[in-house]
Amino acid sequence: MHAGEFEAVRGVPDLYVHDTGMFGTDEYGAVYVYDADRPIVIDTGTGANRERLFETLDEIGIDREGLAWILPTHAHLDHAGGAGHLAERYPNAEVRVPEKGVRHLVDPDALVAGTKSAVRDQWQYYDDPVPVPEDRIAGLADGDRIDLGDRELIVHEAPGHAPHHAFYHEPDADVVFTADAAGIYVPEVDTVRPTTPPPQFDLDQCLRDLSAIEEIDPEYVCFGHFGPREYEPSLIGEAKRAYVEWVEAVREKREALADDEAVVEHFEEASRDVEFWNPERARADANLNSRGVLTYLDRVEEESGE
Repeated sequence: MHAGEFEAVRGVPDLYVHDTGMFGTDEYGAVYVYDADRPIVIDTGTGANRERLFETLDEIGIDREGLAWILPTHAHLDHAGGAGHLAERYPNAEVRVPEKGVRHLVDPDALVAGTKSAVRDQWQYYDDPVPVPEDRIAGLADGDRIDLGDRELIVHEAPGHAPHHAFYHEPDADVVFTADAAGIYVPEVDTVRPTTPPPQFDLDQCLRDLSAIEEIDPEYVCFGHFGPREYEPSLIGEAKRAYVEWVEAVREKREALADDEAVVEHFEEASRDVEFWNPERARADANLNSRGVLTYLDRVEEESGE
């Protein structure tokens, strides 16, 4: 797929995946549109390319009064940055997000400041978020259900990536919308890569979140980055190994270099070997993910009293 395009998800009736063209990269950021009795948009992208998403909804046949739900998986702006824009355009849609994310979407100033600090020059690919009106948004907790009329989504809190993070399960089609709980799926090479952004990544919790998906044992998984895939048990094992090995690689490099900026630079340089994204995207991912692990290692050390 290419930026702005959408297609039906094979094997799951009424479900579509839209390529947001996030960060100027094809097949990196996904929005899912479920054309159920009460239609829903799952995740929203950064908001920067929202007009193409509006066109996708039009082509699917969901008009401005027809969208029922806007459902970010968490408050990070690559998943929730378009929520306020969508709420403006679709006046009957209710916004739902895990409870700890509500305040960030109602008043996004702190979230914007934190995102700018984390993503640095990549902010050029974002759009300033529009606040979601308080009377249009509510929080979600583990076990909550979103009524789509002819089906429902079940909420599973998954705070390893961030405290305001969840994945969603639709049991009729047996599809899990993994958000970032299962890492980044790269369809070009059929590989899962870890996503470990600062400041709240937690390895142990990430592994528990992966086990929660493994226990559901769905038919399909829909990654926020990027796209749908038939589920195989080996996929979760691959993701667990990727996370553990990545954290250990950063730990070892920190011990060898004794300079965190040098650690980040090392992994940025290593990103040149990545062939499936453009060099800018690969370098940005390496920067963000290595700094996230370094922050996690600091927290583990502090909590252990070392």
